[in-house]
Amino acid sequence: MAGDVSTAGLHDGGSYDRFIVKYRDDSRARIDSGELQRSLGGALSGAGLGAAKGRAAVSATKLRTLAVGAELVRTSRKLDRVEAEGLLRQLAADPHVAYVEVDARRYATLVPDDTYYNQYQWHFKDPVGGINLPTAWDSATGAGVVVAVVDTGITPHSDLDANILPGYDFISDTFVSRDGDGRDANPLDEGDWNPVAGECYPGSPVQESSWHGTHVAGTVAELTNNAKGMAGAAFDAKVVPARVLGRCGGYTSDISDAVIWASGGTVAGVPANANPAEVINLSLGGEGACSAVEQNAFNIAVANGSTVVVAAGNDADNVSGYSPGNCTGVITVAATRITGGIASYSNYGNRIDIAAPGGGGSVDGNPGGYVWSAGNAGTTVPTTETYFGMGGTSMAAPHVAAVVALMQSVAETPLTSAQVLATLKATARPFPVAPPANRPIGAGIVDAAAAVQAVLGGGGPPTATPLTNHVAVGGNTGAKDAVIKYALVVPAGATNLSFISFGGSGNADLYVKFGSEASASSYDLRSVRPGNNEVINIATPQAGTYYVTLVGKTQFGNVSVRGSFTAP
Repeated sequence: MAGDVSTAGLHDGGSYDRFIVKYRDDSRARIDSGELQRSLGGALSGAGLGAAKGRAAVSATKLRTLAVGAELVRTSRKLDRVEAEGLLRQLAADPHVAYVEVDARRYATLVPDDTYYNQYQWHFKDPVGGINLPTAWDSATGAGVVVAVVDTGITPHSDLDANILPGYDFISDTFVSRDGDGRDANPLDEGDWNPVAGECYPGSPVQESSWHGTHVAGTVAELTNNAKGMAGAAFDAKVVPARVLGRCGGYTSDISDAVIWASGGTVAGVPANANPAEVINLSLGGEGACSAVEQNAFNIAVANGSTVVVAAGNDADNVSGYSPGNCTGVITVAATRITGGIASYSNYGNRIDIAAPGGGGSVDGNPGGYVWSAGNAGTTVPTTETYFGMGGTSMAAPHVAAVVALMQSVAETPLTSAQVLATLKATARPFPVAPPANRPIGAGIVDAAAAVQAVLGGGGPPTATPLTNHVAVGGNTGAKDAVIKYALVVPAGATNLSFISFGGSGNADLYVKFGSEASASSYDLRSVRPGNNEVINIATPQAGTYYVTLVGKTQFGNVSVRGSFTAP
C-alpha cells in the first residue's frame, strides 16, 4: 500500500532539500541505515535524479529521527518543485513508507509596520469582526494575480501607485465623465461630486467627490509593510482600474463593456487589456432586475476565467431587487460590523453568498465603525493623497476580491469561479452575532486564512455533487466501500436540517461533516443502520456547507439521498 503524499509545502519557484519520511513500524529502514539508504536511493533513481550525461546523481542522507518517529533527510542539492514532487511520490510508492512531506519553512506571522495598520484596520485582523488576514499572509500575498476594480477610476497615491497597472476610462457620456473626451486610456478619477440637488434623481443630495475607486483599490492591494499609511489585503497583487462611475453614477452599457474588457474579452474601439483579471470587483449597483446585458457580460467574464465579486447594496432590503447583486454567476457580498453582526444598511437575502467587513458607521465609533484605506483630500477634483474610512457593502466586496486573489496566487492551476465560491462558502467563519432569521447574509464571514489553506491543501474545494434543498438524488449505486459525495449549502437562520438515504438494495451508511468532506473515518455525525434507510437530523445547523457521504457497507444499488432544511 502506497504511503500518503503531502505537496502542500511546494510552490512554483521554490527550491527544496529537506524531506520528512515516516517508515511503517515493521520496516527495516527504521533500524537499518543500509536499508534506509537503499530506499532513498531507489526513490531518487525513480524520480529521474540519478546520474545522467553531464550531471551527477542526487544523493540523500539522514539528518536525524524526529520525535514523531519520522526520518528527516537532506538531498545533496536543492530540487525545484517538479523534482521535489517527483521524489516525494517515489518515496511514497515504497510499501514500507507511511507518509512523506517536504520539511516546509514556517515564518512569524506578518505584523505590517504600516503607520495606521494597528489603530485603524480592524477589518483585517480583529478576531471578532475581521477576516483573519495575518495568518493568511504566512502563505499567500496575491503575487502574480490581477484584480480589476470597475469603479470611479483611480487617483495618484504613493501608497498604491506601484501596484496599479494600465487601465481604461469607459465612460462615454461627457456629463458623467466630466473630462469631456469620452472613452480613453486614462482611468483617472476626475471626481464624482454633485453640485446641484436633484440633478441625479428626484431628491438626490449635493455631494462631494468620494474617491471610491481609490479606496476600493487600496483595500485590495495597498502597499504593505513599507512603514507608511495602511495595508492592502492582497498586497502583492496588481490592480487594473476601469473607470465606469462619475457624476450621477454610470451606465450599464459602460459597465458591461468594462467587465468584458477586464476579463480579457474584446470591446470594439478599445485596445485589448494586456493584463486580464483573475478577479473583477464591482462595488456598485442599483434597483431592479439583473438585465440581459449585465448577465451576458458576467457570463462572458466567467467563461474567460474571471471570478466576479459584487457588492450586495446598501438599501437594507432583499438583494433580489438590486442589480448586479441579484445576477447569477457572481459572488454577492453583504456587509458586517466590527461586532461580526450584520450592518444595518446591508442588503440581505438568499442570493447573498458571503459577508465581509463593511463597517457599522458611527454606531461603532471611530475607527471601529469604518473600513479604512487610501483616498484623496479633494472635495471636487483630486488634490492631495490621504487616507479615510468609509462604510458600505462597497467596502465589503473588495475584502472578498482580495481573498480570491490570495487563493489564486497559491493554486496549482487557476481555480474556476465555481471552485472559488465553493471554497469561500466551505471555509467561511460562522457569524459571531447571528443575523436575523429574515435577513440572511450568506455562509458566514470570509476567512482569508482558511480559504488559502483549503487551496493549499488540495488545489480547490472538496469534490462533491451539490444537493438542492428538498430534492432527492436517486440511482446511487456502488460496490462495498464505494464512496459517493454530496454537499448542501445551508443559509444563515435555517433550521431542521436533515439528511436521509432511502430505497434501493444492499446496505450503505451515511456520514455528515460541516465544512469539509465526510468519510467513514472523518465525520461529525453518522447513521449506520442495516439497509439503506439512514437519517441524520440537525435542529440548529451552522450557516455554510454540509458534506454528506454515502459509503457502501456492502454492495448497494439505486439508493436515493436527500438534504432538507427549513429556509429562514
